[in-house]
Amino acid sequence: MPEQLPDVKFLTVAEVAAIMRVSKMTVYRLVHAGELPAIRFGRSYRVPESAVTEALRKPLSDAG
Repeated sequence: MPEQLPDVKFLTVAEVAAIMRVSKMTVYRLVHAGELPAIRFGRSYRVPESAVTEALRKPLSDAG
């Protein structure tokens, strides 16, 4: 009997950029910096929707 996987919705970089109201390049920078978790599928990245929600809830860090 296979294990049940939780329902996880993955978003494309373009969808994340639209939700966060930033550019796609900003999303790529967040992913590469490790500030936004992502999974690579082939040549593209997918970001869990829950990670986007959590990132939007966090207070902004000081831009120094």
